[in-house]
Amino acid sequence: MRKASRLFEIIQILRLATRPVTAAQIAETLEVTVRSIYRDIAALQAMRVPIEGGRGIGYIMRPGFDLPPLMFSIEETEAIVLALALLERTGDEELKEAARRVNQKIAGAIPAPLRQALHSKALHAWGSIAPPPSGLDLALVRRAIRDEQKLILDYRDELGRASERTIRPLALIYYSATAVVVGWCELRQAIRNFRADRVEGCAETQEHFRGEGDGLRDLWISGWRTSSQTGSQLPSVR
Repeated sequence: MRKASRLFEIIQILRLATRPVTAAQIAETLEVTVRSIYRDIAALQAMRVPIEGGRGIGYIMRPGFDLPPLMFSIEETEAIVLALALLERTGDEELKEAARRVNQKIAGAIPAPLRQALHSKALHAWGSIAPPPSGLDLALVRRAIRDEQKLILDYRDELGRASERTIRPLALIYYSATAVVVGWCELRQAIRNFRADRVEGCAETQEHFRGEGDGLRDLWISGWRTSSQTGSQLPSVR
């Protein structure tokens, strides 16, 4: 978690707390060290965020400090409800947990009538739920896409042939049955689609392709649009 995201999360935790929260509790929630939390709280206090407390006692936030309000219309709130429900159908466990946290944050920031719409059972996303892939951490793939970091995949194609592929990950497409990793394959020297449920292992490398991601995605999208004109609306998941 980047420092800016961590500072935001600490503010959210303290503003929603009803009693002092220790650095250890915050560290456990954010999955970082207690020492990192001490540094982050000191940084927030230096920015005049009204956090009081200390080590071994816990921290509270004085009343009166708040983040800019989030205001949504009924239709926008319903769009959020449905989008969060759709995330529950993916095999990406980290995204599903993030969706639950988003739900809680929005519920704490919007007026009561909109909060009721957020928690109503009137909108549902129906269909099969994709199981998480056994050989691939989708969260790792998303981070590699953001950081433009190469990955090594142990892959088995539809005919059962095994190969090792070094890829430059470009995108993730979520289907009801599985996810597909789109990447530039250094073995084939072309953009290829890899079904997540056929990946038997995945490892990060120390190599990056910084500055190339957008250009490769443009190449992929242009090819996707060309194929859509012949009747193929989505990348192959064979």
